[in-house]
Amino acid sequence: MRIAIIQGAFLPVPPVRGGAVEKIWYRMGQEFAVMGHDVVHIGRSHPGLPEQEVVNGVTYVRIPGYETPSSLLKLKFLDLLYSIRAVKTLPDEVDVIVTNTFWAPFLLRGKRGKKVYVDVQRVPKGQMKFYRHVGVLRGCSPAISEGIRQELAPEFHHLVSYVPNPVPFDIKNLSINREKTLLFVGRLHPEKGVHVLLKAFRLLEKEQFSGWKLKIVGPSAFEDGGGGDAYYQELQQLSAGMNVEWIGPVFSDDTLITYYAEAGIFCYPAQEGSGDAAPVAPREAMAYGAVPVVSGLGCFQDFIQDDENGLYYDHTSPDQVGQLAQVLSALMNDENRLKRLSKQAVRVNTEYAIPVIAQRFMDDFRKIYPARKNDKNPSASVSI
Repeated sequence: MRIAIIQGAFLPVPPVRGGAVEKIWYRMGQEFAVMGHDVVHIGRSHPGLPEQEVVNGVTYVRIPGYETPSSLLKLKFLDLLYSIRAVKTLPDEVDVIVTNTFWAPFLLRGKRGKKVYVDVQRVPKGQMKFYRHVGVLRGCSPAISEGIRQELAPEFHHLVSYVPNPVPFDIKNLSINREKTLLFVGRLHPEKGVHVLLKAFRLLEKEQFSGWKLKIVGPSAFEDGGGGDAYYQELQQLSAGMNVEWIGPVFSDDTLITYYAEAGIFCYPAQEGSGDAAPVAPREAMAYGAVPVVSGLGCFQDFIQDDENGLYYDHTSPDQVGQLAQVLSALMNDENRLKRLSKQAVRVNTEYAIPVIAQRFMDDFRKIYPARKNDKNPSASVSI
């Protein structure tokens, strides 16, 4: 099978500047190559990365992209310019075109449109009805798949699929002692609820949780998806006098998994309207035994079961800070419960492993490109 992946305009591949979606498809593309398929991965150019190279069987083609602008209107315009370039860069012969960009499905019509596999990684906002000509609309969580269906007439519901996001790295055996660490990994943005977490941690410190530290990992710069300087300064003020360690952005998996392996609890208090579809960081943390405590958004409910492998708190409560502090307090005070949930959390390594999810994608791709006799011997190269 000849597979093309069109990544977005604002972050490069490999994910040297982060990006959960970029990380997922970087690993998926290489797994498809291991399975014997031809893969071309089109992404944003970046200093130090060649315009074209072959790595682990995947042909990477890089085209000019942009820094994330502050204006949503400008963002969509820049994404359009980038998508036009990306579509022109596609190989002449391709069987499946995977993309998470807003404009590429609009631009790919006719026979090529039928080959498009739209990767929906955020809550849809009305655009799905314009994608009815594509091959598959993939939701990365049941909640997102249902959101896609709600924007389509019933006769187009057959286009909708659900394939979960993987744990996008290889699991390593680490000799690291778990600490009394409460960890957050993600963009430092209001929609991620970092301010809520800091306020809850202050309540916990008043209860004298000696030895527990809060570590916050992630970018605050607007161009990296953060909330910008003003929000970062607000967070700094909220953390004043508390046992909080600010790590900053970490884009190295080897470094990141150390933080996961050390943490006792991983907290991800994403807020209503955040657009979160299937956050990867909680899965990554669970893979190393950190117990997830998350808000009650639907995007978590396919892989976190309350009091089985993690905990939820009511983010819709008028006192969500108090609600979060209460859930964290109960878990910090119950070592046996913490160990039980940790033991169950690591099972994500089986259900959401890269080879498992890659095969589910392949099953989906067969809806676009049915199995043929010569699929066992795909062509050795792709024309760029």
